[in-house]
Order: sequence, then C-alpha cells, then structure tokens
Amino acid sequence: MERLALVFLLAATTVSGSGCGTPSHEPSITGRVVNGEEARPHSWPWQVSLESFFPTCGGTLIAPNWVLTAAHCITFHTYRVVLAEHDLDKTDGSEQSIMVEKMFLHPKWNDNCVSCGNDIALLKLEKNAVINDKVQPACMAAGAVLVNKQPCYVTGWGRLSSGGPRPSKLQQALLPVVDNSICSSSDWWGSSVKETMVCAGGESKSACHGDSGGPLNCKGEDGNWYVQGVTSFVSGKGCNTAQKPTVFTRVASFIPWISETMAQN
Repeated sequence: MERLALVFLLAATTVSGSGCGTPSHEPSITGRVVNGEEARPHSWPWQVSLESFFPTCGGTLIAPNWVLTAAHCITFHTYRVVLAEHDLDKTDGSEQSIMVEKMFLHPKWNDNCVSCGNDIALLKLEKNAVINDKVQPACMAAGAVLVNKQPCYVTGWGRLSSGGPRPSKLQQALLPVVDNSICSSSDWWGSSVKETMVCAGGESKSACHGDSGGPLNCKGEDGNWYVQGVTSFVSGKGCNTAQKPTVFTRVASFIPWISETMAQN
C-alpha cells in the first residue's frame, strides 16, 4: 500500500446546521463522471492546501481556526494552510494563507503502519479564517452511516494517475462508497481495512499521491455536505487498482477525539 503524501521526489466540532456544508458556489456534479475533473472554483470551500516548503497535502476546514488532515501528512515542523485556493500556480486575491500554530496527531497513530488506522490529525491555526462565500467549514456527524455505492466526492490537487503529473487546479472525482464487508474481504483489501476506515471508488476512479489529508465529501439528507473521510492510502500497485479502492479515515469514528482536542486547546 502507499500513503498519498508527496515525498521529495516530487468551539467544539462543527455539526450539521447553518454555517457548515453549504457552499455559496454549488459544486458541478451533474456532468461527466471522470477521474481528474476540474472542480468549479470555490465550490468546495472547506478544502485547504497544506503547505510547508511546497504544497504537500490537502485538508478540511471544520471550524474557523481548525483544519482536519491525515497524520501521515505531518512530516515537517512548520506548515501553513491556504484557503480559497483553486489554481496553485495563480492567485486571484481571495486566498487566505494562515500559519499552523499547533499540530495534534492522534495518540494511537503509528507512522510505520498506516493500515493500523488512526491516520488523522488536527491543525490549530494562528488566527481564524475569514468565513465568506469562498471559505466555509464542512459539517461532521457522529454516528454517520455510509451505505454501499453512496455517491461521495474526493477533492484535491493529487496526481491524475500513478506516476502522472500533478494538476495546478483543484480536481474532483465521484467515488461511490464500497461497503466495509466487501472492502475487507480477502480478494479486496482484507485485514488492512478496519471499521474506522471508509473505502470509496476503485478501478478508474480514485485519489492519488498529493490528495492525502483531503476530504471525502458526502451530501447528507439535510442537503449539507459532510466530510466523512480523510484521504489515507491507496494500493502500492497504483492509484487505480481494481478491488483496491481508496481508503479514508472514517471521520465519524473520531468525533470524540476531535471534540475533546478542540475543546481543550
């Protein structure tokens, strides 16, 4: 398996209701279903670019000064997040760049065993993001249940294919959920997939290197968008490997840790 982070070679938890998961610029999700479709600018307003010396991972704004990402993304000492980002090669004046003040990796995260789970981290920002039509938090839900083939979307600036280039513009791809009973079967991911993970996509549609830490976006019955997963790993045989869908950390499984960490810091 491969983590999706780039290497040198290349108040309490926000919950459903007003103020989260409702983009001012609606995502364009009625057209083609292709891996690597450019997202409508600012239609995923909780998506952030996590950067150190260069853009490394994605992340999700869950409160004005808190970002959710993957633990395996945290390999440097200094980070910033860029909000309202669309084209990494250009600025349009709406971007907000904020330094990370503190980083909290899940206490059970094992850097040598990504398939052991707990690949989740919280970043406290030095100041609050300005919430506007291009920067908004995502919703989260404790006890959320995802069903097989439920349509969700992965977003990020990751490679368009294994070994391929990284796009400068934010991409989106429809990744239907793969039920854990299927994903954990022996001819799929087997024991590498835990109950604290979500599988989605596979074959021609997946996340890829550089998408790590970004959100798996799923629309709730209330019409709000929820971050249900944190992009964690794909197959070492390639991003689009049959019966090896993208594996995400299941956000609902970590709501207590998220809430406690935010409340205490």
